[in-house]
Amino acid sequence: MVNFKLMKAVEFNSTLKNRTIKIPNTIDLDLQDETQVRVIVLLEEEDNNQFKKLAKVQFLAGYSDADDVYDNY
Repeated sequence: MVNFKLMKAVEFNSTLKNRTIKIPNTIDLDLQDETQVRVIVLLEEEDNNQFKKLAKVQFLAGYSDADDVYDNY
């Protein structure tokens, strides 16, 4: 039997300070000490060069010399 837990989701922007995320007062949640929460942190990337390099490496890993027939089109 699968055990599903119902969860509420809220979204807000925050700035880390001392590795702490402050929940804005405008978020109306009944959070008490010791309340269990699941946190997903989404960070804006300033530079995605690492991603581009990895994508290129992964793409070229699947490339073979037999594929060069398509290089002239």
